[in-house]
Amino acid sequence: MLEGFDLEAFRQDLIQWFQAEQRILPWRENQDPYRVWVSEIMLQQTRVDTVIPYFQNFLEKFPTPEALAYAEEQDVLKAWEGLGYYSRARNLQTAVREVVEAYDGKVPDNEKELGSLKGVGPYTRGAILSIAYDVPSPAVDGNVMRVLSRILMIEEDIAKPATRKIFESLIRELISKEDPSSFNQGLMELGALVCTPKSPSCLLCPVRSHCRAFHEGKETELPIKSSKKKQKRLPYMTLVLRDQQGRYVVEKRPENGLLANLWQFPMVPIQQVDREKVPEWVKDHYGLDIELLNTVDHIKHTFSHVIWDLEVVTASASGELTASDARFASKEELEALPFPVSHQKVHKHL
Repeated sequence: MLEGFDLEAFRQDLIQWFQAEQRILPWRENQDPYRVWVSEIMLQQTRVDTVIPYFQNFLEKFPTPEALAYAEEQDVLKAWEGLGYYSRARNLQTAVREVVEAYDGKVPDNEKELGSLKGVGPYTRGAILSIAYDVPSPAVDGNVMRVLSRILMIEEDIAKPATRKIFESLIRELISKEDPSSFNQGLMELGALVCTPKSPSCLLCPVRSHCRAFHEGKETELPIKSSKKKQKRLPYMTLVLRDQQGRYVVEKRPENGLLANLWQFPMVPIQQVDREKVPEWVKDHYGLDIELLNTVDHIKHTFSHVIWDLEVVTASASGELTASDARFASKEELEALPFPVSHQKVHKHL
C-alpha cells in the first residue's frame, strides 16, 4: 500500500501544516500525560467544543492523578454530568487509581503497561504515548482511518475490527520518529478540519498532492463503512413524584450497565405497564400512593444502541418509601446528584 508513496514528503507536509494551523486547545498547553489522558477519554464520541468546558472544570476539581484516584465516585460522575458515556469516567478513575498505587502516580510510558489499564484501548494508548512522551505509537480512530483511506486509496470496511489492524500497521511505517506527537495530532486535526466525512475541503488540504483518492476523484466514496444496526426504541413513563414536603423521588441506577450509578426519576416501562396500572406499579415498587397523573413533556434521548422515548408525568405521592435504591430529595439536594442528560431534561419540570 505504501509502494511509490513519498513517506518523507508526506510527513513533512503534514507536520508543517499542523504546527502552523493547529487549534489552540486547553489540553495542548503542555505535554502532561495526565491532562492528555483526560482529554483523550473525554474526546471519545464527543465534539471538541463540548469537551473544552468539561475538561477545564474536571482539571480544576481533580488537578492530579491522586486527586482523581481518591475522589468520591459520585463527585466524579457529577463533574462528568451531561458529557455522556459515563463508563468512561468510571474506567478513567479506576485506571488512574491503579497508576497512583502501582506506578507512584506516573502514567506509564510504554505500550504494555499503559495498554493494560482499564479503558485504555489502542487509540488512547497511542495518543498518550505519542503526544505526552514522543513515542512513535499509532493512534488510529475513525478520523485517522478516514484520512488514510483517502490518501492511500484503501477500500477496506473501516467498521470491521480487522481493518483497524491494517491501519495500525501502516501508521507504524508512516509515523515520524522525530516528531510523533505532531504527526498523530496532525492526522487527527486534518480529519477534524479538512478531510471531513462529507464534502472534504480538498482544495485546502496540505497533503492533497499525496492523496490517491483525490487524484482518482474518489475522495467522497471513501472510506467504506458498513451501516450500523438499527437502534431499538424503548418507551417509558418517567414519573416526577412530589410529596407534601416538596421532596421528589429519585433512585440510583445499578452499579453495572447503562448509566451505572447515576440518579434518575422513576421510569415505568410502558410496554409492560399501561397507564391505568401505573399507580399499582408504583405501590409495588416504591410503597407509595400517587394521584393526579399529568403529562408535561415528551423527551427523546438517543444512545449509541437504543433510543429512549420518555413521557414525563407529574404526580403527588404519599406514604412510606420502601425501595432500597430510592430516596426523597429536596430541590437543593437534587442539584448535588449526578443525572444523565435525559433526566436533566426531566429535572426542569420540578
